[in-house]
Amino acid sequence: MQFYQQFCEETFGPDGSLTGFRVKCAENYNFGYDVVDAIAARDPEKRAVVWCSPDGPERTFTFEDIRRLSNQAANVFRAQGIGRGDKVMVVLKRHYEYWFVSIALHKLGAVLVPVTHMLTADDLAYRVDLAHIKAAVCTPEGPVCDNLLEVRARCPGLEHLWVAQADREGFHNLTSEMSAAPDALERQETLAAEPMILYFTSGTTGYPKAVMHDHTYSLAHILTAKYWQQVQDGGLHFTVAETGWGKASWGKLYGQWLCGSAVMVFDFDNFDPRQLMAVINRYAVTTFCAPPTVYRYFVKKGIAEMPSLRHATTAGEALSPEIFRQFQAKTGIPLMEGFGQTESTLILANLAGSTPKPGAMGRPTPLYHVELLKDDGSYAGPGEVGEIVVVPPEDGGQHGIFMGYCDNDALYRYVWRGGVYHTGDTAWKDEDGDYWYNGRIDDIIKTGGFRVGPYEIEDVLMEHPAVLECSVVGVPDELRGQAIKAFVVLAPTYEPAAELKRELRDNTNEQLAQYKWIRTLEFVEELPKTISGKIRKVELRSET
Repeated sequence: MQFYQQFCEETFGPDGSLTGFRVKCAENYNFGYDVVDAIAARDPEKRAVVWCSPDGPERTFTFEDIRRLSNQAANVFRAQGIGRGDKVMVVLKRHYEYWFVSIALHKLGAVLVPVTHMLTADDLAYRVDLAHIKAAVCTPEGPVCDNLLEVRARCPGLEHLWVAQADREGFHNLTSEMSAAPDALERQETLAAEPMILYFTSGTTGYPKAVMHDHTYSLAHILTAKYWQQVQDGGLHFTVAETGWGKASWGKLYGQWLCGSAVMVFDFDNFDPRQLMAVINRYAVTTFCAPPTVYRYFVKKGIAEMPSLRHATTAGEALSPEIFRQFQAKTGIPLMEGFGQTESTLILANLAGSTPKPGAMGRPTPLYHVELLKDDGSYAGPGEVGEIVVVPPEDGGQHGIFMGYCDNDALYRYVWRGGVYHTGDTAWKDEDGDYWYNGRIDDIIKTGGFRVGPYEIEDVLMEHPAVLECSVVGVPDELRGQAIKAFVVLAPTYEPAAELKRELRDNTNEQLAQYKWIRTLEFVEELPKTISGKIRKVELRSET
C-alpha cells in the first residue's frame, strides 16, 4: 500500500480511471505528526524540498530535516506562548523557512495564515484585525519588516514578530532562536476538525474574506496531486506560486508529500520564463503546474526541450487553445486544466486517463458532486450556462470545502444557501460532460496568475478628488491574460487631460501591491448601470 492510501478510500472504473474518492482519518489527524514525522520515521533521507535561488545558493531538505527543523521552530513559538488556535501570519515569499514554519504551526495546533509579501501596511493591518492575528513570521527583504512594525503600532493584538535570517529591531531572529532550540517535541493535542490554515481571498464585491480550512484540507489534496498533477513517488514537482497564495497549498506541500514527491522551490523575484525552464532541466523536474500566463511566456520566448518533464497542469485563468496546441506540439505533453477556489480543493479537472479538450476545465472530480444552477433554480443541461455549485453527500461529510469565514457567519450561510455551496463562477457543460468556463459572477479579475477583486482598486481610486465615479475591470491582454483597466467619471470641476490620467493612475498604484496596478485608464461621461443603480461591468468589458 502506498503511504497516501491510509488516508483515503478510492474506487476505480473498468478502464482504471478514478470514480470515487473519500477522505478518512483519525479524529486527531495532524499533517505534521501523521505525515511529515511518519515519513521521516520510515524513510528519513527521502527528499522533501529542493530549493534554489537565481543567485546560485541551493539546498535539499529531507523529511528528517523537516521533522527536526519544524520541531525547533515549534519550540521557539511555544516559548513565546503561541499555541492551539492562535493565528500566525507568515510572509516568507518562497524562502525555504516556509516549509518548516508551516509544519511547526500545524504541530502546535496554531492556525497558519500565509500572505504575499506584496501587501501594503494597510493590507496587512486589515488582515491582522479581521483574523485576530497574534504573531507574524516574515522575510527580511523589501518593506515587509517596516510594514509589520507599522501594523503592530496600529494593532495591539499583534504581539510577536519574527524575521528569518536577520537581526532587525523589534523582531525575534527566527534563525538564531531555532539553532538554540531543542529538536524534540512531544505531540500536542489537536483535532482534525479544528482550523489548520486561513487564506484571504482576493476580494470581489467587498474586501478580502478570511477562509478557514481544517486539517483534512491537506488530505483532500491527495486527489489534486495524484490524479491531476500526476506526481510520482520519488519524483520532483514544481508549482509556480508564491507561498502567500492558496496555489502553494495545492502544489508545493500537502498532496505532493502525501504521494511521495519532493517539491521544487525556485526563490525568485523577477519572473523569467527561460530561468523557469532552466530550473526544470537542471533539477530534472518530473511534473509542473503553472497559470496560463507562464505557458504564454514559454511560447513567446521559445519552449526549451524539457526531457525530464512527464506531465503539466494549469489553472487560475482562461487557457488559450493556441497556447495549448503550441506547448503540446513542442513537448508532446497536453496541458491538463483544472478549477477550484480558495474555499475548496480541486472541483473540476482533466484527471489521469482523460483526453483534454483545449480550453475545457474537465469534469467534476470524484470528491465533489457538481451541478450548474440556473437563475430559475433548476439545474442546467448541456449547452446551458449556470453557476457551478457543489451538492454535499447525504451524510454531510464534504471534505475539501472550507469550514467558514472568520468573523462572518452570515456570509458562510449565504454561500451555502439552498443546501448547496455556491462558487460564484459560471460555466456550461457540453454533450460529453466537459465543463467550459463562462465567467465570474462577481467580476473578479485574473491577471498574470493573480486573482484581483476590483473593489479594493476602486476604493483607492475614489479617494482622489477628481474622481466622481469609477469602475475597474479586466480586459484581454496577450501576456497577462487580463490587464486591469479603470473607467473614471470626473468630478464637475475637472477636465480630461493626459496629465490627470497619469496622476490618477500613479497615485492609485502607489497605494497598491504591484499585481493590482491599473494598466490603462479611460475617462467616460457616465458608467452603464442597471435600474437599481449597479454598474454593469459586462458592458465596460465589451466596449474594450
